[in-house]
Amino acid sequence: MSILVVGSIALDTVRTPFGEAREVLGGSATYFSAAASFFTEVNLVGVVGEDFPEEHMAFLESRSIDTRGLRRMPGKTFRWAGEYGFDLNEAHTLDTQVNVFADFKAEVPEEYRSSEFLFLANIDPDLQRDVLGQVREPLLVAADTMNFWIQRKPDSLRRTLEGVHLLIINDAETRQLAGDPNLVKAAKRILDWGPRALIIKRGEYGALMFNNGRWFAAPAYPLEAIFDPTGAGDTFAGGFLGYLANTRNLSDENVRKAIIMGSVMASFNVEDFSLDRLKTLTYPEIETRYREFKRLAHFEDL
Repeated sequence: MSILVVGSIALDTVRTPFGEAREVLGGSATYFSAAASFFTEVNLVGVVGEDFPEEHMAFLESRSIDTRGLRRMPGKTFRWAGEYGFDLNEAHTLDTQVNVFADFKAEVPEEYRSSEFLFLANIDPDLQRDVLGQVREPLLVAADTMNFWIQRKPDSLRRTLEGVHLLIINDAETRQLAGDPNLVKAAKRILDWGPRALIIKRGEYGALMFNNGRWFAAPAYPLEAIFDPTGAGDTFAGGFLGYLANTRNLSDENVRKAIIMGSVMASFNVEDFSLDRLKTLTYPEIETRYREFKRLAHFEDL
């Protein structure tokens, strides 16, 4: 079962205490697509400039990612530059060049419009709703957002959430969106606006899911070496939705397994800069770490 994703494809420059990478492949839709492609086919809608390297396009296509919805426009590709201190949970943006992404209008190809799984990556909520209007009766719609849209377009974002089944955001965004410092109260308020479930990404502290009045907590995998956390949240979303699309099972039990799978994919992503670790990753490695996650959180009843 294929997934439709709409979001940014970028060239990133990233500096961390452990090194630096310049003009490397990035973007929310890119990280999501690469992770999801381990489990299912991915249909990608986005835009790049004339300067987008062919090697990056070849990588996407090598991962069974359908790029017929990826448009190449005159101009430069979206660029982001940022750095991390030893607190790798927080990125400090140094430069953003929107370039061709400024005029991006998501035109979903006809062959994608029957997609049953849809991920609306971190883009303008007006654009997210436009995509929603082009897709026929999706089984599951998941969305991401960020502090910029929460602050600049709160009403538009609220309207988008009315058509979303699942919202995936971090803890700071959860508090900001709901206007409440308490995560429990904030989650309840957000679900009153439309989504059936909320997944809160907490970086090195794992992830929380709130739905049907119940919480589920997943730990983060303890890593000895973390080089670059850029894209970890989108990689989590890709692993999560990719697993659900592969199994086509939306039961609470399977959704919890999918959260662990998302955490597995994010744990691999941070082991190198850009998507370099995902380029060498194998499915047996994913299965092994999934089992390690299971042992990590296992305990016996009283």
